[in-house]
Amino acid sequence: MYLKSQKSSYKRFYRLFIKRHFFGITSPLRVLPDFFVIGAGRTGTTSLYHYLDQHPSLSKSAYDELGFFDVNFHLGLNWYRSLFPSVFTKFRIKLKTDFFMTYDVTPSYVRRPWIAKRIKKLFPKSKLIIVLRNPVDRTYSHYHLHRKFGETRTFEEFIKNEIDDVSKWDVELKDDNYFATKVENSSLARAFYAEQLPIWFEQFSKNQILIISSENLASNTRKTMNEIFSFLNLPEYDVPNIEKVNVSKKSKMNSKTREILLEFFKPYNEQLYDFLNKKFDWEK
Repeated sequence: MYLKSQKSSYKRFYRLFIKRHFFGITSPLRVLPDFFVIGAGRTGTTSLYHYLDQHPSLSKSAYDELGFFDVNFHLGLNWYRSLFPSVFTKFRIKLKTDFFMTYDVTPSYVRRPWIAKRIKKLFPKSKLIIVLRNPVDRTYSHYHLHRKFGETRTFEEFIKNEIDDVSKWDVELKDDNYFATKVENSSLARAFYAEQLPIWFEQFSKNQILIISSENLASNTRKTMNEIFSFLNLPEYDVPNIEKVNVSKKSKMNSKTREILLEFFKPYNEQLYDFLNKKFDWEK
């Protein structure tokens, strides 16, 4: 037990003062996030991370996908602080614009329910932004991410295997273990949004959560960004650079495969529409 504690302390020291160096040393003089972009993955959150930083009153974290409330939670709040702007940056920006906010963009948060409780405990008044994308397109994008890491199956083979796997699930209790194993390892289940959102609405009030569509973010970027700024109680601002970030080139999906996926996701999307009392244009 003592050796384990020693090892944990050393890891914290190494990640804070060796890896983060100056930023780690100055962590007590740094702020913590005011809001979170919690997901979903493959929806344009990396682009959103950069769009947000263009607002005069916003200052980004060191990078996106910090993962503090998940894989890096053991590193502690000092490490987390080292990733954010200093109090002097906050003072300078607030002096100039009357507002200041910083943020954490980690798209894996939304599909991990235990994180909702962690954020609620530490940041009960924070606001949350969730980007949702047509599950068909999100799955295709996720497949191409797999390709970068050695996936050799065709998309059709990949989808068939995934659908066969999900069809065998017999899970009544959608607990942390379900999300950590089943959902985490399934490209399809990562787009079962109606399963992922309830815990966030249980922990946070509706006026703390903004849900936008990836499609609107991509096609009506400046309008969508101003919806976000309004939600954050910030002045309107037309983001000058709306170039998309982290976009991979891919061929058009086979129409028959698309029809299969549209049919597969239809009941899951209907559950989402009922939950949100809002419908997205995802039927094509």
